[in-house]
Amino acid sequence: MKYPAYRKYKKSSVAWLGEIPEHWETKRARFLITVNPSSPILRALDKESEVSFIPMDAVGECGGLKLDQTRIVEEIGGGYTEFQNGDVIVAKITPCFENWKGALANGLENGAAYGTTELHILRVSHRINERFLFYMTLTDGFRKLGEAEMYGAGGQKRVPPDFCKDFLIPLFPKDEQTAIADFLDRETSRLDTLVAKKQALIGLLKEKRTALISQTVTRGLPADAAREFGLQPHMRFRDAGVEWLEKVPEKWENWKMTHACLKICDGTHFSPKSESSGDYMYITAKNIKEAGIDLKNVTFVAKEDHNAIYSKCPVRKGDVLYIKDGATAGIATVNMLEEEFSMLSSVALLRPKAAILEARYFAYQLNSCTFKDYILKSLVGGAMTRFTIEIISDFRIIVPDYDEQQAIANYLDRKITKIDNLIAKIEAAIERLKEYRTALITAAVTGKINVRTAIVKKEAA
Repeated sequence: MKYPAYRKYKKSSVAWLGEIPEHWETKRARFLITVNPSSPILRALDKESEVSFIPMDAVGECGGLKLDQTRIVEEIGGGYTEFQNGDVIVAKITPCFENWKGALANGLENGAAYGTTELHILRVSHRINERFLFYMTLTDGFRKLGEAEMYGAGGQKRVPPDFCKDFLIPLFPKDEQTAIADFLDRETSRLDTLVAKKQALIGLLKEKRTALISQTVTRGLPADAAREFGLQPHMRFRDAGVEWLEKVPEKWENWKMTHACLKICDGTHFSPKSESSGDYMYITAKNIKEAGIDLKNVTFVAKEDHNAIYSKCPVRKGDVLYIKDGATAGIATVNMLEEEFSMLSSVALLRPKAAILEARYFAYQLNSCTFKDYILKSLVGGAMTRFTIEIISDFRIIVPDYDEQQAIANYLDRKITKIDNLIAKIEAAIERLKEYRTALITAAVTGKINVRTAIVKKEAA
């Protein structure tokens, strides 16, 4: 929908605002809000009262708070941020600020909360509508200017409180602010509902993808697909002979990985100096995805370090790479890169024996939920769980005839590509909706559209 503009505009002298409606003005936030105040509501509560507790992961991106945690006031020591219903909260640390984490506090237990120290609290005066202020923090101008003001190094960069105090806010009659907030509440809710529906559809497609892989690598091809590849559908099944699976087609075998692979090893156990550019790529668990090696955030190591690492773990095209350490353990992919690269010990190299184990089929089996749900029980360690090379070598896998493995891999490649393409299209649509949401918020709170006129026209239609 194309929204109407105001009748007259004037220059604002604020670069990111541009022109503003003629009757608007701009004020520094410090004259309209209080930054990081204490909470009178908390001060009035007795020590046995419960209040909401808000860690950073409870703060949503572009709004929303998870209110499932509470604490007794008496049990809370120092070192937490305090706030109350009606406050606008903004994550101040990277990357949370850049990821648009923030919310309008509502529904807090006993009207108040303690939260992570990595929040700025903005409390409005009588001249500002708190919902309007919240939407102001969701504009491109607020986020990009705040990012430019960050201080500190690396992952400890923070938005200073003075940025929030000196940020220039459009000021105009409060009833107009309320009308803009009402409009954005309604329109963002509609957009959020569309996004949620699309995300639910992605969830269903991923479930279908998972079920398709597990069914095919454990039961064989569907009858019509088997005939398409010149194979006979399986009619007879037997005990699989492995703990993670009950029945398999009669002629399928189970092998220990150490017997089905020519080489099983992992990458370096020391951390070489890695840079954003260099001689050889340095692949770690973060780069391993089911769809392939993700090179978006790849780092590099010097030739000397690479030579030492590669002599012990010489990765080749066609090897299966398997995450063995950490939260993403159990993800496998086939290496399709021609060039040499180094790997960290969080990734294992599994080289299938030729004519015994087809790499794509092997990776599909390792990624199947049937296999993964069982194997993840073998993780060892405390804070950082992992598979050892010895544990991986003892894993038992299901091995059909090589020709059938190729047929299964080809069938799954075709089916999974269709599903992944559909997921990618839906994700792109979600991204467009989110971009439109941000643009609409920015347009409304900066006066580029007249929402009161838009509402009248919409109701008249």
